Amino acid sequence: MAHAMSSAPRLNYVSTVLFGLITLTALIGVPLFAYFYDYTWLDWVMFGTLYVVTGLGITVGYHRLIAHRSFTCPNWVKTLLLIAGGWALENSALKWAADHRRHHAQCDRDQDPYNAQRGFWYSHCGWVFYRDPHVNDKYLVTLRQDPVVLWQHRFYLPIVLSGLALPFLLGLMMNGWRGGLSGFLLAGVGRVFWVLNSTFCINSICHLWGSQPHGRLDSSRNSWWVSFLTFGEGYHNYHHTYQSDYRNGPRWYNFDPSKWLIYSLSLLGLASSLRRATKGQA
Repeated sequence: MAHAMSSAPRLNYVSTVLFGLITLTALIGVPLFAYFYDYTWLDWVMFGTLYVVTGLGITVGYHRLIAHRSFTCPNWVKTLLLIAGGWALENSALKWAADHRRHHAQCDRDQDPYNAQRGFWYSHCGWVFYRDPHVNDKYLVTLRQDPVVLWQHRFYLPIVLSGLALPFLLGLMMNGWRGGLSGFLLAGVGRVFWVLNSTFCINSICHLWGSQPHGRLDSSRNSWWVSFLTFGEGYHNYHHTYQSDYRNGPRWYNFDPSKWLIYSLSLLGLASSLRRATKGQA
């Protein structure tokens, strides 16, 4: 009995309370405000803009640049990407990338942070509620050598708060206190909720349902429609097979705005060393 109790998962109270507040506000507070006051065009523009900016901050910055080093860029570009990623409230790039590297190395095993073998809800968001007993510093070694990653980790909280304050302040300047509140609710908390859940779809849906045209060594799957929510991340079976490729959707017709942004940056001289699988692999 003592052994069973000691091995039971421990609740992560901070993450549980934070995610609970975000979910309740997004699912109850946001529609209630719409019912009584409605949202302005500015609120919706800020919601859409910040959804794209923070989503690309995760896919291009956290994922393809930091976790997989699929391209390089000047430090000031990296800083902007990591600020945008920080606004998504998905932890610092240091923690996010370490967890993601462990996911690839230990996919479908107990050490996988969001192990899909434990079911949809655990891989989607349930893992957030528990302390991870399998944290391993070896996945942090190269990340700690990056001064921009360490800077973002050190100032993660102010970065998160600035992402929530921005729509509040813009709404306040345009439409007073009610505008500030509506901007905070829709483009702040509501947008964070939808970006979080779109990212979570990669961990859950793209490991449970979809096609496996590139390999069956793990549960990763392609889901083209998830790519529309996640700026190209839905081609997940390809990504697990060729992890360092800067493209998740390798074909020209694959919807992958993240690869288009990286390629555009390279044309402007703001990204280099774009890594890709050979033509035979792709």
